[in-house]
Amino acid sequence: MTESAVERLASGVPLRDVLDVGAPGSWTDLDVEVRASARYRPGLLPGLAWVEGRSGWTVSSLIAATVGRLRRERGAENAVESVEPLLALALCHPDGRVRGAALARAREYPDLLPLIVVRAADWAEPVREAARELLRDVLDVDAAVALAPLILLVGRRGRGDFGVRLLGEVLRRAPGERLGPLYGSADRTVRRFAHRLAVAEGFLSPAELARAAARDGDAVIQGLCAEAVLKTVSADVGDDVLRPLLTARNPRARSSGVTALRRAGRATEAERFLTDRSAVVRACARYVVRRLGTDPLPLYRAWCSDLAPEAGGERQTGQPRELKRGTGQARKPKPETGQTREPKRDTGKVREPEPGQAREPEPEIGHAREPESGQGPERGSFVPVPGAVIGLAECGERADAVLLWPLLAHPVPAVRARAVAGLRLLDVVDAGRLRPLLEDPAPGVVRETGLALLPSAQELPADWLMERLGERWPRHVRVAAFRLLSAGSGIVPLRAAVELLEDPDPKLRGWAEQAVQRWHPPAGLPGGEAEVEALLDRCTHLFSSYVLRRRKWEAGVGR
Repeated sequence: MTESAVERLASGVPLRDVLDVGAPGSWTDLDVEVRASARYRPGLLPGLAWVEGRSGWTVSSLIAATVGRLRRERGAENAVESVEPLLALALCHPDGRVRGAALARAREYPDLLPLIVVRAADWAEPVREAARELLRDVLDVDAAVALAPLILLVGRRGRGDFGVRLLGEVLRRAPGERLGPLYGSADRTVRRFAHRLAVAEGFLSPAELARAAARDGDAVIQGLCAEAVLKTVSADVGDDVLRPLLTARNPRARSSGVTALRRAGRATEAERFLTDRSAVVRACARYVVRRLGTDPLPLYRAWCSDLAPEAGGERQTGQPRELKRGTGQARKPKPETGQTREPKRDTGKVREPEPGQAREPEPEIGHAREPESGQGPERGSFVPVPGAVIGLAECGERADAVLLWPLLAHPVPAVRARAVAGLRLLDVVDAGRLRPLLEDPAPGVVRETGLALLPSAQELPADWLMERLGERWPRHVRVAAFRLLSAGSGIVPLRAAVELLEDPDPKLRGWAEQAVQRWHPPAGLPGGEAEVEALLDRCTHLFSSYVLRRRKWEAGVGR
């Protein structure tokens, strides 16, 4: 059996050989483990007499003394006195008197400082006050930077606020560059604390804040640093501040950069962000452009007119391609006489190259070949920019839907998906015209279509949707059909859920089981329906006998 940390410390093994001293959780786990071991092996822990230096040996102190002597005699590398590991156990002892006495000796051992941090949040007031006084004396800048993760972890406890306040006091007196390791810490809580402190004390320049907002993956830090940058922007701001924000991957930083363009006197550059992939960035760009005196709506209309199939030589039917039965792939219609063959619709798959040619990567399903952040569409280039499509719906009128309907036939999946979303925003959804898009090869298009048709789910033919639950259809088509059927009325949701109870897809099967368990006979359902009884009899494994009888009684069957 592997020795526990308590047993190894009791035998005199140094702390650094037992614990991962750089991990804050190791110290709190040791505190819990020592208290737990005291219940069934109290002899392993040092007693009050040993901690105070009086006579009284315990099993652990005898073992530790022997092991320490042998290590010194054999010249063991990094051999240490056995006092430190025993004091670590004493600092975690369940008896407050032992913990308090151990604090008086812990000042001599710097490696025990993490346990002093833990004791500063102790539940016993005498121990807690003694630990806080000691921590205030020994915590310098180097120790504060090293112990910041542990202090903030302990700070979540009910009495842990002292350590957090002391950490802030020490770091505020330190030079700003000393906080560098905290800005790049793997612990998100530490990074947030360090950046809040840096913003409050002005430790970081606007350029450094802009880089932090653009590069950090935490949304809180992105917003904190981006807002701090905005407060410093003036007419003479340079590209070292604006460029990291405008080219950032996260929309919080980009939206702050677009807002900063107006304060920097460069509002004309905001027009290229009108087609950004993020809604908040597009909204900020429209605000800046309007303050400049330009109405963004005509720009969106022009861009969407350029994207229309008529402009690019695409077909004008407004209907998506049908799927081949049993494959989920698009069937390519034959061109009529005198017509040019339509370009291949982008389904997100990589085309096989011709012999001798390099493979050309295609965009993923549901994504368009979007330009880089802040790069708008070029007039006449017909480059599909989904942001222009949804942007028209965000600021346009219902009459602008005439520009979106043709885009349902666009070869790029993301354009088709944004066109459906735009029609939903403009509240001009036509279930009959959108229903064929539930068979689209691109999952993103089907997902947006299902969301748009959800309010009209009861108007869709249930038999048509039930057919698309079959395994021969792609998964995204089956998911959309199930969601629409679940929003139906009467017996339709139960019928759809029971159909998927034996589906090979575990997620679909799980959703179907939950839908069956949630189903109750709605008002107006005729009582005594034989189909209801037959469907419930197929779900006996999902209900107790009492609940199943109750469901049948509610439906007026099985009496």
